[in-house]
Amino acid sequence: MDTSSTLHLALPAVQTVVMGASAPVFQLAQPRAFTTSVNPLVFFSVLDHYLRRNAGQDRVIGTLLGVRSEDGSEVDIRSCYPVPHLETEDQVEVDMEYHRTMYELHRQVNPKEIIVGWYATGAELNHYSALIHDFYQKEVSAFPAIHLTMDTALTNEQLGVKTYVAAPVGITSKENNCMFVPIPCDVKYFKAERAGLELLANARNTDSSSTALLSDMDSLEQSIIQVQTMLERVSAYVNSVLAGTVPANNTVGRYLMDTVSVVPKVDPVEFEKMFNSHLQDLLMVIYLANMARTQLAVAKRLEKLI
Repeated sequence: MDTSSTLHLALPAVQTVVMGASAPVFQLAQPRAFTTSVNPLVFFSVLDHYLRRNAGQDRVIGTLLGVRSEDGSEVDIRSCYPVPHLETEDQVEVDMEYHRTMYELHRQVNPKEIIVGWYATGAELNHYSALIHDFYQKEVSAFPAIHLTMDTALTNEQLGVKTYVAAPVGITSKENNCMFVPIPCDVKYFKAERAGLELLANARNTDSSSTALLSDMDSLEQSIIQVQTMLERVSAYVNSVLAGTVPANNTVGRYLMDTVSVVPKVDPVEFEKMFNSHLQDLLMVIYLANMARTQLAVAKRLEKLI
């Protein structure tokens, strides 16, 4: 095979402890599949930083914080903070003292979160990205640093988010001798955050880009409608596969089988009784809450009169 036009990439060297060695030894990391998950709070923080940028500043950067798995193959990015920097045609300056001060303050609140990489706005990587990444690679040391980019220009009307790791290239080891390799990235959020994200999604479809908070009954109704819509979509897909109009997908079939297997077998009449019972309990709680709110309001007005 002709290897004259082949480009060989290697993972960054990591610091390991070797028994009997007097100093840390840097060895090449073993190939592993990197995966990253990002909390939605990180996106909002990056956008807020970009909106508050200085006049004439094209992009902003900051530090990513999160947790890693034991082997370092899975990275959960949970939060971030901005870092002041200045880019010109000749040089780039990063406020390292501010970065370390913010990290120490963050450690006092969330000691489990460590530095996992850095973020930058803009869809493209420039010639300073390798220098900044080299600084954060020294901060991470043991594992490859993650670089997250966000397309704030909304190219193709999408907020493109990508994550990279740097692989060294060339014979000599230099700060800018690296290539950014894309790695998988997905959004991971808690159940408590889903309601807020759905509320923001609903505001996108309104003319004023705003929406009001839903009541408990409206939220319950919307959840039931969403479940019914998903069931109808899955049922239509299964019928299409059985009819032969849509090719079968083994991955989707396994997901559907796993989902159906965890659903308990309940008689429809018994399920309706249980649902109505829980609905009555919910209505009772709402009624008692409104009664308590009314009593407090009346007591407050009587106190003013006395």
